[in-house]
Amino acid sequence: MPRLGATVADLRMFRGLREAAMARPSPSLTDTPLTAVEPTGLNPGQLKMIALVPPGLPRGAPLVVVLHGCLQNAAGFDAGAGWSTLARRHGFALLYPEQPNSNNANCCFNWFQPDDVTRGHGEVASIAEMIGQMVGSHGLDPARVYIAGLSAGGAMTAAMLAIYPELFAAGAIIAGLPFGAATTMTMAFDAMRHVRPRSATEWGDLVRAASPSAGPRPPVQLWHGAADTVVTASAMEEAAKQWQDALGLTAAARDTIDGISHASWIAQGGRVMLETYLLPDVGHGIPLHSGSADLDESVGTPGAYMLEAGIGSTCRIAGSWGLLTQAARARPAKAPATLNKEPDFITGIVRSALRAAGIRI
Repeated sequence: MPRLGATVADLRMFRGLREAAMARPSPSLTDTPLTAVEPTGLNPGQLKMIALVPPGLPRGAPLVVVLHGCLQNAAGFDAGAGWSTLARRHGFALLYPEQPNSNNANCCFNWFQPDDVTRGHGEVASIAEMIGQMVGSHGLDPARVYIAGLSAGGAMTAAMLAIYPELFAAGAIIAGLPFGAATTMTMAFDAMRHVRPRSATEWGDLVRAASPSAGPRPPVQLWHGAADTVVTASAMEEAAKQWQDALGLTAAARDTIDGISHASWIAQGGRVMLETYLLPDVGHGIPLHSGSADLDESVGTPGAYMLEAGIGSTCRIAGSWGLLTQAARARPAKAPATLNKEPDFITGIVRSALRAAGIRI
């Protein structure tokens, strides 16, 4: 697969991000409940397969596919976002396709490379094959497969929802981009800084052209920090236009949850098909609420691209998909009080301890 060049400024930006990430080494699989699995199907994208099947998981359980961001691996992402904690607590399986640096020097999914985002080819085909392997090997429910991703993993989540809509019951894109926003690495960097605006129909046409499936498309959630300097928040505005058109939705209902701008589009029949969360003063990463009294909302650990935000996106997303076995999970969020970009690990732990003690910060 060809790898096209980027500007010197782009490469310098990624060098700085890499140095920041390397300052906090990612956990290895031995530090997590995840295990490496040998892919048995086709793997044209040459991805690694990491998974979790909790002991005693019954047949017919759901599956969540999680796509990490650049400069991350499955183990590090899971330790930060907390998906395996919820999976073991509530009974669902996890699949973490992992990008090796032999495919991309920064371990980014190649969401901008046409060969990797065409049905039956490249990385999207590898992910689809791994889903089939998980469902078949463990007797999982093929009608309850969900997908979520961050940054480049969010952009690849958009690609999977566009290219293989029949595989998924719902998806969540965090700090990602619209499907089709770039077709080269240089265009990808440009889109991260500023997605070229298009009409809703133009964006929707890209989704419709990606798959021959004539069936219904799954609901989509979009999450973005308003202070994101890696992928501008305007990417979510364009993505919302894309999915509104692709899903055939009209006007949105808009509200505010403790300072967090929230919008939802409801289809005929009353089902929420598209939601957006725009978090003020939050940068690039997974929104966490590690100080929450709710054990599910407090999953995850603050660190690089794992950000204290007063709302636990992992819990919120899982709850919206019906994966949590306890009922009262989606209470109003606490908006972040200060600018939150990439807090260091110790600062996050101290803040969480203070919140747990009832001390306002």
